[in-house]
Amino acid sequence: MSNAVVQLLLDAAVAAAVTLALTPVVRAAGLRLGIVAHPGGRHVHRGVIPRIGGVAMFFGIVAGVLLQLAGERFFGWHRVLAASPRQVLAIAAGAVVMFVVGVVDDVIEMNPGAKFLGQIVAALVVALGGLRIGYVGNPFAGGVIVLGALSVPLTVLWIVSFANVINLIDGLDGLAAGVSAIAGLSLFALAVQGNTLVAALLAGALVGACVGFLRYNFHPASVFMGDSGALTLGYMLACISLLGVMKSLAAIALVVPIVIVGVPVFDTFSAIVRRKISGKPIQAADKGHIHHRLLHRGFSHTQTVLIIYVWSAALAIGGYAVRWAPPQYRFVTLIVLAALSGSMARWLGLFEVVQHDDEVER
Repeated sequence: MSNAVVQLLLDAAVAAAVTLALTPVVRAAGLRLGIVAHPGGRHVHRGVIPRIGGVAMFFGIVAGVLLQLAGERFFGWHRVLAASPRQVLAIAAGAVVMFVVGVVDDVIEMNPGAKFLGQIVAALVVALGGLRIGYVGNPFAGGVIVLGALSVPLTVLWIVSFANVINLIDGLDGLAAGVSAIAGLSLFALAVQGNTLVAALLAGALVGACVGFLRYNFHPASVFMGDSGALTLGYMLACISLLGVMKSLAAIALVVPIVIVGVPVFDTFSAIVRRKISGKPIQAADKGHIHHRLLHRGFSHTQTVLIIYVWSAALAIGGYAVRWAPPQYRFVTLIVLAALSGSMARWLGLFEVVQHDDEVER
């Protein structure tokens, strides 16, 4: 194992430790300040639960990155952050904006339009900072397709979409943190293998923060991550994919990150289709998400989360395989993954309009 990878693993361990240490402090602050989720209505948790655990996760990620920065400046560590200063600053600035949007929403429940605008601003900071989808491989004629003026709006769409699919799947204890950790592990492996160490650093810190947080967030959770956590995780996964996997010229590069976070993407896609069929606005909430369907079939809270973990792990491993498999096997791998997800969707009835108002949410 190279020294650089050892350093990245140490960064991840620090992110986990700091998140683990800060979460009880943040939980206590949430209770004292009244930033909590109440039981009843559409929720099934018992008691009053603080919903600003994302603050601990954010500072856990920051701690992991700062350790790497200190190592490079004072201890001669392998140059990771110093190799891409402009992109790192853009990601950091956008992360602060996205995190603040999430915190404000956790505290006062922002207007959806204002919240969406804040997400766009965070994504624009990244795109205008130079990290964007500038080209895609041409799968038909070879070479690349330069996106030109479309690169900024496409990058903004990419980042905002990732942020929201993680936010939407945050419906059960440990679900969003676990799914994000699984996706982060796959992206970490891809980034290390592709020698994109900035992406590996951020992916490792994200995984560490998720693991540290799960100590208090797995069922029965004593703290929720809230939008401050879910939006930050989705934002980070989007930026990691832009830094790492999507630096390839291959057309398949666009598909790999989507496969890796396939469960929340699939959940969001099915929700959009379901709401269009029923004539409801796309942004309208319903109780037809994957976790709702599993709970309605009689699975326990923990069983439901573990089933989704397994599904997520299968897609994350599949995404890794698609990226590095010989071309003749990539299509077959995608077909297998699509069949797996299609079978799950059919079994759960994900595209069927929700008929039961008694289904539950955390």
